[in-house]
Amino acid sequence: MSRILDQRILLLVISFSASVQSIKVLSEWKKCGDLECEKAMCRVQATTDYLGPDCRYLNFKTGEEIMVYSKLSRENENLWTGSKGKDFGYFPRDAVKIEEVLIGEEVEVPTKETDFLCLHEDKYTFE
Repeated sequence: MSRILDQRILLLVISFSASVQSIKVLSEWKKCGDLECEKAMCRVQATTDYLGPDCRYLNFKTGEEIMVYSKLSRENENLWTGSKGKDFGYFPRDAVKIEEVLIGEEVEVPTKETDFLCLHEDKYTFE
């Protein structure tokens, strides 16, 4: 019985490790308003409806207001990160127009794996 339990635990650990390794990193770098990426960088307005490909993306309709907290840089500069109400996620920068700039200077910092997790109902979902 103990051996079966050990095998199940090992399979669970292997499964979890494989899930963590499959996180799709969209960029190694991002630009933020501060080192912790907690300050809003700008306020934008959606110029088109947008429906993202997965749960990491922010969906919105034309005219909605979004607060931007980071912008992916270097290998994927087209994606920004922001919030609309309680929803948070990535969206293409060409789907919005800047309404108000809230910071004077951008800081480039490395991304973390946790930047690319889906968060649903207080649970992390690995892609």
